[in-house]
Amino acid sequence: MNIYDIANLPETLAGNTYPGRGIVIGKSENGKYAVSAYFIMGRSENSRNRVFTEKDGAIFTEPHDYAKVSDPSLIIYAAVREYQNKLIVTNGDQTDTIYDYIKRGFDMRAALRTREFEPDAPNLTPRISGVLTFADGDFTYEMSILKSADALGTGCNRYFYEYTPIAGLGHFIHTYVTDGNPIPTFQGEPERVAIPNCIDSFAEEIWNSLNENNKISLYVRYTDLASGEVTSRIINKNV
Repeated sequence: MNIYDIANLPETLAGNTYPGRGIVIGKSENGKYAVSAYFIMGRSENSRNRVFTEKDGAIFTEPHDYAKVSDPSLIIYAAVREYQNKLIVTNGDQTDTIYDYIKRGFDMRAALRTREFEPDAPNLTPRISGVLTFADGDFTYEMSILKSADALGTGCNRYFYEYTPIAGLGHFIHTYVTDGNPIPTFQGEPERVAIPNCIDSFAEEIWNSLNENNKISLYVRYTDLASGEVTSRIINKNV
């Protein structure tokens, strides 16, 4: 496979029972939209008992049934926040860390140097994050993954990626390689994936490609680079 090949995201997802949580960022094929998507999956009853909700422009994970919540610490958080010309997307409460640091004049890297992977041994789930920065009718984006240095959680390795958007191209990063016990951590750089023009077809293809037993929620957002108009879709398995 050539390093510049672009994968079909639904096909990639359809062959994987458990990529975990995933972030996609890129530019639509026609060059008109900045595109971001975030999905969550789960194996336990506690993890599966969630929905995405939108409040004041932010996207949150929340319990579907509050009576079934056993431990909210790693499953309830703001997944998407905006501040001025920046859009923050992450798989945990580091969304708030990045948001607070940006408000104080710092960047994503400075924020994530204060954080590490999740304390959920033996999985030691990575923290994945993305920030889109809009300016002059276009945007740039960054992605990051914080991973354990070894199976014991001895230290944290932090990886950062900066991208110039190319029409039709996006990058996909997820927490796990696939299912397992413990679950194997994502390896390598964010994967190159195709980004179509239509939000509805993209959302539907992603959702239908996620494993039926493990998928929980999906958020997809298209931002018109000329007007700034935002179009978004939320799909929840629990309704």
